[in-house]
Amino acid sequence: MTPLETTTRIFRIDRREIAFLRFILEAYDGIAVLTTLEREAGTVRLAIAPGCEGEVAAVLNDLSPTIRMEPRETPAGAHGSVERSFAQPKRTR
Repeated sequence: MTPLETTTRIFRIDRREIAFLRFILEAYDGIAVLTTLEREAGTVRLAIAPGCEGEVAAVLNDLSPTIRMEPRETPAGAHGSVERSFAQPKRTR
């Protein structure tokens, strides 16, 4: 794994809990970014920062009594992928 690689995990959660989970992860300053893939189905993607996998796992474990999270299969090529926006921010003039 190179220093810029992120770990991607896909979950299905109750759609009413998406905002709560996003706010919790944001409170941990950069350990993961939550993206909603399918709002109605409650499908979300976590892009986990390098080296933060254990911390994210601990947070998700602590939340498990409150939020039911069903892991989904991560699409091929998504694990460890780096989006251009993470590697090199676009410059605007």
